[in-house]
This record gives sequence, structure tokens and C-alpha cells, in this order.
Amino acid sequence: MNQLTTYRWSFEEDLHHCRHAGYDGIAVWVRKLRDFGEERAAELISDSGLAVSNVSWEGGFTGADAVTSRENLAAARDTLALCGALGAGCLTIYSGGRNGHTSRHANRLLRAALDRLLPFAEEAGVPLAIEPMHPACADDWTIVTSLPDALELVREYDTPALRLALDTYHFPLAEEAWPILRELAGYLAVVHLGDVQTPHSVDHSRAALGEGAAPLAGIVQTLAEAGYAGFFDVKLLGPAFDEADYDRLLRQSREAFVAFGADEIAAVEVAPRDAAAPTPSPIDSCKLIW
Repeated sequence: MNQLTTYRWSFEEDLHHCRHAGYDGIAVWVRKLRDFGEERAAELISDSGLAVSNVSWEGGFTGADAVTSRENLAAARDTLALCGALGAGCLTIYSGGRNGHTSRHANRLLRAALDRLLPFAEEAGVPLAIEPMHPACADDWTIVTSLPDALELVREYDTPALRLALDTYHFPLAEEAWPILRELAGYLAVVHLGDVQTPHSVDHSRAALGEGAAPLAGIVQTLAEAGYAGFFDVKLLGPAFDEADYDRLLRQSREAFVAFGADEIAAVEVAPRDAAAPTPSPIDSCKLIW
């Protein structure tokens, strides 16, 4: 699970419990890593054998003033270098809110930031992953609230250094939105898994996997069938998890993910030992991470 979820655990505890719970990787919270110490954290990650699926997060490029924007750009450049050293799959970014700007100017600020940061992303070998948010949650975080618009932006830049991060908590619940999942699959750097307590809230309060309104099994199935074979990062936030038993949460999240494949992703008949191996579920090529 994302280190934003295991807020009370230390960096070392995250790695220890993640590894022993059988997860393939970890989503690093850059603040927790830097508080622990970059060099020591990098050593422990390497020793653990865990992959770093993504680093969260940088952004705020639409700051209320030029100084803030410059500082946030500098921080993003530093974090990209760190991501490169960690071998991270991507750096998740949020543009920043409108901050009193017109929508057009805020979009110009985002594009200017991408123009400056993409060469550093290419040098580090780590893509920037823009994460759209549900409009009800986005005011302080990002101006990117439309999946089609986010996809169009990434296609326009046409570089592997710019990808998308999909958070299922922010994915529309209406069935009309489903067709875009197949279009998104080839542009995704990471998928964050979180269930939805309706209505969406500004504090991003979530439900445990399988206990909310999000059609998680269908989302995972559709993405896997469309060719997405990257990490699924369990990201659970909000008061429901403030005092959670994290070991139990790891176990339950893993069980829920397996259930998505067993219950709603094409069932596979088990062949006898001397028969040909059965066709794997598309979920088998994906990885669940803590």
C-alpha cells in the first residue's frame, strides 16, 4: 500500500511488513523518505527487493505567485533525481489549484511547468504521471479534473516522459465513463486503488477495497484486458483508517484484490496436472503493491 496510508508506521516498518505480506513493491511518500534520510532509505529499499512503483508527490505549479511556482518546480526537479536513484516507476504530480487565476492562465502555467520538467524526467528515466481528480476533491490540488482532457494532454506531448496516474477513487461511477478505460491503459504509469464513500469529499475519505461504491473489479479487469500490466497501488485515506490495524489492512487489501480476479475477472478452469496449463486471468500479469 501507498506509504500515505500507513501513516503511523516508520519507513523501516513499511518495508518490513510489505515484504513479509508478499507484496511486490511499495509506493514511496517523499516526505516520509526524506524525514528518514534519502541514502539510508535507498539502501533499505534495495536490500528489501521491493520495487518502487511510484513516488508521491510533487506539484503546485499554479502557485499563487511566481516565487511559489519556482520553488515547486525546483522541488520537482530534485525529486525526479531521487526517483531516478530509486529506480521508481514514475513521479505522481498534481498541477495545483486555480489559485485565483483564470482557467486559461492556470493551464498555461501547467504546460510551462511540464515544458521545464520533461527534460529532467527524460534524463532521470522516470516519467511524470499527471493524476486527474474528481471535481469535488480537486480545488486545492489540481486543475485536471477530466480524464479525456488529461488523456488529450498526454497525447499532445507524445513522449514516454509524460504519463497518467489513475486513482480509482476519482474515477466516475457512471457507466458512460467506462469506455475510456481501454484508451487510458496504454498511457498509465500507475493505478491507485481506493474505494469510494459517496458523496466524494474534500478530505478524500475512502472505504476499504470492495466496501464502497467503486466498481473496482470491473476497472481492474478492463485495464488488464486492455494491456495494462503495471502496478496497482492500494491507497486508503481518511478517518476510517486513522486507527486501523495496518497488518490487517494489508491482508484484507490483498484478499480483496485476489477476489476481484476470482469473482469478476474471467474465471479459469483448473486443468489436471498432466494437462496443458490453463489460460491465465489477465490480472495475473499485474502487481499489487503496498
